[in-house]
Amino acid sequence: MSFRASAGFTERWGHFDFAVAEGIATVTLDRPDRLNALTFDVYADLRDLLAELPHRADADVLVLTGRGRGFCAGGDVNEIIGELLETDPRGLLEFTRMTGAVVHGMRNCPLPIIAAVNGVAAGAGAVIALAADFRLCARSASFRFLFTDVGLAGADMGAAYLLPRLVGLGRATEILMLGEQVDAGQAVEIGLAHRVVDDDELAAATGALAARLASGPTLALANTKVALTREQDADLAGALEHEALIQALLMQTRDHAEFHAAFTDKRPPRWSGR
Repeated sequence: MSFRASAGFTERWGHFDFAVAEGIATVTLDRPDRLNALTFDVYADLRDLLAELPHRADADVLVLTGRGRGFCAGGDVNEIIGELLETDPRGLLEFTRMTGAVVHGMRNCPLPIIAAVNGVAAGAGAVIALAADFRLCARSASFRFLFTDVGLAGADMGAAYLLPRLVGLGRATEILMLGEQVDAGQAVEIGLAHRVVDDDELAAATGALAARLASGPTLALANTKVALTREQDADLAGALEHEALIQALLMQTRDHAEFHAAFTDKRPPRWSGR
């Protein structure tokens, strides 16, 4: 059940490709000639889509990827940086808050999010991949948090919050201050990426992981993500109470009862996400 009142779902997104099939929503950034560099409109559409997704009954997993040889090269130098140089402080803050809203939306969206990193992920593109729950990388993929190279702080879009929690403070300091490229193999070694596959295997590996998540106990998975997000800054007592409430509620679900029935009948569970 989804309570939307007057607001309907957006039927067409104009600044990236969007499709939903078998519980898997897929966003494909579609500016391959610019390595899928972001524009103001792409940011705004991503922010708005992430607000809608939790209310859709047809999507249980979100996949983010890019068309062509790049995942996302960050903000478009001409269409964003050039224009921002002529923008007043209020407009600049509106923009930086909008970019942060994309990451906030990703972390607070209960759907598991997979970044299928098919090439370079740089600047804001690296942070968007960082904000996903899973990062599957093509062997040609790389990450580069290059904000200091353009005279800005490496602390952008939540990078200084998220990255140390994945790779540790020392590694994050090096990556964010020096802005050096991290290739796919290095990313797995330091915990930035989950898995590397050959370039021609990325789509299949992503599809298999997405299908596994979409066909699983989606309510349990969503609550796991919520707990992982909210408990990063909680004390132990708060975390224990949060998890106690979650488990008590999930113990009343159809999926939990289905596990017991399947165990008793010696068959695989038929999850419903209810």
